[in-house]
Amino acid sequence: MRNVTGRLMLLDTASLYFRAYFGVPDSVRAPDGSPVNAVRGLLDFIDRLVKDHHPDDLVACMDADWRPAWRVELIPSYKAHRVAEERPSGPDEEEVPDTLSPQVPVIEAVLDAVGIARVGVPAYEADDVIGTFTARARGPVDIVTGDRDLYQLVDDARGVRVLYPLKGVGTLQITDEAVLREKYGVDGAGYADLALLRGDPSDGLPGVPGVGEKTAAKLLAEFGDLAGILAAVDDPKARLTPTQRKRLTEAHPYLAVAPKVVRVADDVPLPEVDTTLPRTPRDPDAVRELAARWGLGGSLERLLTTLAR
Repeated sequence: MRNVTGRLMLLDTASLYFRAYFGVPDSVRAPDGSPVNAVRGLLDFIDRLVKDHHPDDLVACMDADWRPAWRVELIPSYKAHRVAEERPSGPDEEEVPDTLSPQVPVIEAVLDAVGIARVGVPAYEADDVIGTFTARARGPVDIVTGDRDLYQLVDDARGVRVLYPLKGVGTLQITDEAVLREKYGVDGAGYADLALLRGDPSDGLPGVPGVGEKTAAKLLAEFGDLAGILAAVDDPKARLTPTQRKRLTEAHPYLAVAPKVVRVADDVPLPEVDTTLPRTPRDPDAVRELAARWGLGGSLERLLTTLAR
């Protein structure tokens, strides 16, 4: 990765094409009748993002492994309810709507033809790719995701913020530390501890029984971080209720491994890739073929026009 000093935009691509799929009617179809609502919705979203936020660099971050074995080894329930098929070698197959799966290769082909950098790394999720790009960036970073887990990367001092879609893909919440403190009582660095204490059923993270979001925020306000909370459990003078002390003690095996699962990696071996926002298509012939084959029409034309400005 070259030294990125301008505004870097990182797309949590799967999160965004899932939202596009559910936000755009499946009546949007290719000439052969195949649904392309996720494809066109994602292209429209990228067009809007580039118009509104003017990134210098753009990366579509991918899930090369949506449920890494090293996370499952630590917490076996991690995303277990979303497994469609277990595979003895390679990533398990994720449960995805029947008409979305065939659109993913089209999305990948279009991004490649346009010249938008697309990065996935074996054994890592898109979140980890995003975390590593963010750690290496030398300028401001906009992370576009519908996944609150990435709030942990918000850092006002470094200009790292999360653009979180509130309704479909048209209305974004610009998430900085002020927003996090108002909503959750923590800053970016504290969000991962809040999330692992609270748990997240959608990711198969049990959390600490009886500790919800508000209690987790109060514990973090009192003791600083997870390490401070665990130290308080061992300190009879610490201001914990007997019930809290009991619950945290019983949850210790979970709390010992949860940080590695919940916190995004920042040391992923990224490939060498040119992240510069493309002004002209990398492969114009492929763009024309894809546009005709899949009926991408105005969505692709608008994006190419925006990129050329």
